[in-house]
Amino acid sequence: MEKEKRIEKAYEIAKEEYGEIGVDTDRALDRLDRTPVSLHCWQSDDVSGCERRGAALSGGGIQATGNYPGKATNLREIRQDLDLVYSLIPGNHRLNLHAMYGDFGDLFVDRDRIEPGHFQSWVDWARSRNIGIDFNCTLFSHTNADSGYTLSSRDDGIRRFWIEHVKRCRQIGAHIGRELDSPCIHNIWIPDGSKDVSVDRFLHRRLLKESLDTILAEKYDPNTLKDAVESKLFGIGLETYTVGSHEFYLGYAVENRMLLCLDIGHFHPTEQVSDKVSAVFQFLEELLFHLTRPVRWDSDHVVSLSDEVRALMQEIVWADKLDKAHFGLDFFDAGINRIGAYVIGARVAQKALLLALLDPVGRMRRYENAGQKFELLAMMEEVKSKPFGAVWDFHCLKKNVPVAEAVISDIQNYESSVLNKRNP
Repeated sequence: MEKEKRIEKAYEIAKEEYGEIGVDTDRALDRLDRTPVSLHCWQSDDVSGCERRGAALSGGGIQATGNYPGKATNLREIRQDLDLVYSLIPGNHRLNLHAMYGDFGDLFVDRDRIEPGHFQSWVDWARSRNIGIDFNCTLFSHTNADSGYTLSSRDDGIRRFWIEHVKRCRQIGAHIGRELDSPCIHNIWIPDGSKDVSVDRFLHRRLLKESLDTILAEKYDPNTLKDAVESKLFGIGLETYTVGSHEFYLGYAVENRMLLCLDIGHFHPTEQVSDKVSAVFQFLEELLFHLTRPVRWDSDHVVSLSDEVRALMQEIVWADKLDKAHFGLDFFDAGINRIGAYVIGARVAQKALLLALLDPVGRMRRYENAGQKFELLAMMEEVKSKPFGAVWDFHCLKKNVPVAEAVISDIQNYESSVLNKRNP
């Protein structure tokens, strides 16, 4: 009780300090509480999936590094891990599910044969926890992806296989959206590209466009399904170029009025994804953001409270587009406690957003509009030393989740009681 009183007292002081610069901390916390983060199911098992046979991990630019003990090996363990993660982060969030995580039992169901029924147990699980689900087609870790091309393949048979897969994924996503009464975002990312110089870039991009046109010909109610496309600069074995580049998908998303996914690890290290926000929002109504931490390349490290993550959230809030922004985590670090990675990433995403919501945007904008550049810069610097931590701790306390470093012991206890007893 004494600690709770200290947290509440610190919050009252912080509330007063922020109030002096025109920021309502209660309002900021309410807005934070209404912004879900979609947790990626693939952190728990290193992107292994739940397919029984026939789709061995085989390239496609996907690689989790590390061998920390406690990896989930089946649906029950993945859901067990997720339940703990949700209990350690404030707010009500979502699940980001890949097609390779269907409930297939002991049967082999190839990607072009999956159906909504294979994901009904996920729907039931999510409904019992009052969370929404987003969905991703899985165009990697399959023998039909070994050539380096899927939807853009010259091989008609391979292309048809993946077109059918994505069509079925959209059908599954729409089913999930209807069942949970919450729009499901279906995101398309493909690993297509070349390790070395290619003279057929135009051909592959034309084939990709034709495949997408075929896939998206069937229209769904946006209240049940929202389509997104995700670009990438390069990947493992695709060092020279990827077919689905930022320019390709930006043009395609604008032309087809769909969501564009901006993954902060999918661009050149010197590019600022945050700077793309205000530009792309001129042409698209909604955007999907994947949060990760690239280290020299798209290495999918756990999200940290970096300058770029903070700048991304600031640009979204400053543009008044938070209602049109969707957030998902996308990293898979097998070198540390996987549950700890989940929790760190989710809480960092929330912290970055809260910091942006605590900016005195109105006052800063008035300074800028009046040409008061000194005053603007001074305010932007001063707000950095405001007691943000007291606001965050208070939020965690009120949401009945561990405050600050207290989360460490909860995860350590889970590691000793659950993770260390799993078979490798």
